[in-house]
Amino acid sequence: MSDMTQSRDPEANLALQYVSEAARSGVQALFLLDTTLAQVLRTTREPIVGQMRLTWWHDALTALDTASPPAEPILRALAGDVVPQGITGARLAGMIDGWEELLDGEPLDDKAIMRHAGARGAALFAMAGALIGAGRDDPVARAGEGWALADLARHLSDPSAAGRALALAEAPLSEATGVRWSRAGRPLGALAHIARMNLAVPLDQPLPAGAPRRVGRLLFHRVTGR
Repeated sequence: MSDMTQSRDPEANLALQYVSEAARSGVQALFLLDTTLAQVLRTTREPIVGQMRLTWWHDALTALDTASPPAEPILRALAGDVVPQGITGARLAGMIDGWEELLDGEPLDDKAIMRHAGARGAALFAMAGALIGAGRDDPVARAGEGWALADLARHLSDPSAAGRALALAEAPLSEATGVRWSRAGRPLGALAHIARMNLAVPLDQPLPAGAPRRVGRLLFHRVTGR
């Protein structure tokens, strides 16, 4: 995937470097899809325009089940490294539902926030877990929910909604970081640990990504699964 941009988050990149070489391209493609969908909302002011752009992605992802992808790097990566592993384009397109929850101009309630976390984070982690061979007992869905909620909290302009997203992230991240992950599933466990460390940082302060103590925590998880 040399033609595709990785996340700018050094801690997330460190976590995903632990993915086996055989699955790494597919997992990177999944997370780059998530980043792309996030950018759709962050760069769109009019809900109707955002809906049109998300509809394009929904149709393009669904079409991966029946046709060759267009000349779009992420779609080609998904077609080459994800769909052949049994993850359908329709399943990928299901992530769109999570982003559509954020298009409505009305204030987000807790149910909408949790629907976003499920359709985005839980689904993303479930697909990544399938690619890397995560253990049956790994709390993949809860890790994905908490990760998505922690991320959402830092990108909402409404302080009330951001605070509620942060509070809702506590339970799933506590569950996801309170168990021992299988060796294969530890990259996703590391992302849950990153998200939980982020909860302790006030929303109006930058995240200390790459701080020695944080990196040490990730390395401890890598070795022990805890």
